[in-house]
Amino acid sequence: MEDFVLSHSDPATGLPVGPRPTNPAEPDYTSEQVLAAVLASVDDDKAEDIVQIDLRGRSDVADYMVICSGRSSRQVASISEKLADRLKQEFRISARMEGKETGDWVLIDASDVIVHVFRPEVRDFYQLEKMWLPAGSTLAAKG
Repeated sequence: MEDFVLSHSDPATGLPVGPRPTNPAEPDYTSEQVLAAVLASVDDDKAEDIVQIDLRGRSDVADYMVICSGRSSRQVASISEKLADRLKQEFRISARMEGKETGDWVLIDASDVIVHVFRPEVRDFYQLEKMWLPAGSTLAAKG
């Protein structure tokens, strides 16, 4: 989206006068493109045990969930921060992030893709994969 500079205000109302930016109803990227960028980013930053879960038809919250691990709190925070930066640069997504301060479990909300970055012990405790994977499926972790 471009930034428009307004040249003046309407003297009668005091409101800005000039072109209004248009907000497209649909983003110019797909959830699959965001998912691919997320997977590439966490892989580049050496995340471990990367699991992708398709939520389409199972949740209105997002289309995909990605769960991965970092070896330390510092790496978890770094993976998360770099991912948020890359999403902003590539798609102009301002991903919301929770938990980066402690680095045990960081949740990144990238709209149609939800990302969980854990320290291994915390991931083992919560076992999100078991809750979200379809019944009868097995983990095909990467990393």
